[in-house]
Amino acid sequence: MKILFMGTPEFAKISLEYLVENNFNVSGVITQPDKPAGRKMILSLSPVKEYALQENIPVYQPITSKDENFFDLLKNINPDIIVVVAYGNILPKNVIDYPKYGCINVHASLLPKYRGAAPINAAIINGEKITGITTIFMNEGIDTGDMILKESTEIGENETFGELHDRLAQIGGKVLINTLEQIQNGTAKREKQPDNGASYVKKTDNDACEIDWNLSAKEIHDKIRGLSPSPAAFMYLNGKKLKIYKSKISGDGIVELLEVQLEGGRRMNAGDFINGRKNEKRDDREGSLFKFSR
Repeated sequence: MKILFMGTPEFAKISLEYLVENNFNVSGVITQPDKPAGRKMILSLSPVKEYALQENIPVYQPITSKDENFFDLLKNINPDIIVVVAYGNILPKNVIDYPKYGCINVHASLLPKYRGAAPINAAIINGEKITGITTIFMNEGIDTGDMILKESTEIGENETFGELHDRLAQIGGKVLINTLEQIQNGTAKREKQPDNGASYVKKTDNDACEIDWNLSAKEIHDKIRGLSPSPAAFMYLNGKKLKIYKSKISGDGIVELLEVQLEGGRRMNAGDFINGRKNEKRDDREGSLFKFSR
């Protein structure tokens, strides 16, 4: 079975690694065009591209999937199936319908809940205790296709987005392999997604990352861990942005900050941060709405 893989970030790279390590025939990789990154704005390879080049897999980086050039590329590769994992673009119907076995997608939620761009962040921010991976046969909708396999996992009470992301990436790779094996041997089942319980989540806007200290301690803690390490929840101290990466809820319901980074400074544990501010003017909120861990 000839596979065309479409994906871009680290989450997708893990699925590609599983395909290669399990000896699936990946005939080509499509990923987003290189983008400038860092202060010097140097063109950066996506994790998927970097890994594919390492494995000598042909890499293609079309600007769009909706023109004749893309479809000509697809016909030239002529895959039996397309595997899409966090690619970053919506595919048109002619692409989805082209492969013999269709297009399948690895999605980081228990569909139909949390369709869209930021399911891992949303699950943590909303205080979910369980999430997981769903593989689907793609259609023209956003994560609305028929479900194939699901695997659930518990979310730790202090687990961050970054930690859960890495765990789900591994689970996603394993579920992808099981899905492809079932498709190959003709045992894959299709289950329509119910309308009940369906929800969509967009990528978190940076402006929405500021902490509202009127929320409950749990809501604040969930927001902090759901946005860590990126884009990171924040507050302002004396006019400077303070990013917060780790927290916990103390016994008296106060959010205790564990790891922070003040604008212009480095990321550090909160005890070191407080010690470095002994001779500075302090914000009144530092002793009232929350406390730092030492």
